[in-house]
Amino acid sequence: MKYLTFQFLVLITIQQMTLFDFNFESNIRNWKIVDDVVMGGHSNGNFKINDTGYGEFSGDVSLKNNGGFSSVRYNFNTVSSSNFKSFQLRIKGDGNSFQFRVKSSNRQRFSYIYTFNTSGDWETISIPFNKMEPAFRGYKLDQPNFDGLQMEEIAFLIGNKKEQSFKLFIDSIILE
Repeated sequence: MKYLTFQFLVLITIQQMTLFDFNFESNIRNWKIVDDVVMGGHSNGNFKINDTGYGEFSGDVSLKNNGGFSSVRYNFNTVSSSNFKSFQLRIKGDGNSFQFRVKSSNRQRFSYIYTFNTSGDWETISIPFNKMEPAFRGYKLDQPNFDGLQMEEIAFLIGNKKEQSFKLFIDSIILE
């Protein structure tokens, strides 16, 4: 007697889109530092591709003259993100807390914000769109969280209400 064996192969496609993948050839022209100096503060952030090919956001946060934050922002043409549910950040922080921010439009004054802690090791931070809360200048807004339909700006910000040096290495930013 012969037995027939059937095997089924199930393929699951995980849809992803890379917003930015850092390497030695990365064009970081559209990544801009915005520090509290726009309001009279004295913080000093820097952004570059480091000698290992990662994006490096580093500097010092100062509380002098009502300061207290440093950010790096990336503006890009409108990305339709309605087929995605989250950001996947491949980063290595220095143990500090950072914010990841997104704007649906460059004309939008407020950002949708998610705060995450870093461990000092390489890690992937998963940020569901619906967990990103709207805020403007440190104040939470009474409106819905990020709907994830489109985006034109992403940013990293540090502003932990203390003077501190910081360093954040960024490998990639992916929509999933």
